[in-house]
Amino acid sequence: MKKPKLDKEEQEIVDSVNRGEWQSAGSKDDFRKYSEIAKNTLKKDRRINIRVSGTDIAAIQIRAVDEGIPYQTFISSVLHKFALGKLVEKV
Repeated sequence: MKKPKLDKEEQEIVDSVNRGEWQSAGSKDDFRKYSEIAKNTLKKDRRINIRVSGTDIAAIQIRAVDEGIPYQTFISSVLHKFALGKLVEKV
């Protein structure tokens, strides 16, 4: 398989890693722990159907584009933050 062509910044990062200038941010146990947390946070095991106005969907899609993610992922993220109490009303 052909290696992808790297831009200048990507090549600088690869060269830095190869020179040993990077170190691990944690132990293997930390990695396993945080990997499990991430996996459980992102797990989508239920489906819902809701009716939303076309205007709201259009606004949500614009916000999702600004965030650089698909609009359904954006909606899921907003609901997740709300469920955790991390989504606060702007006053």
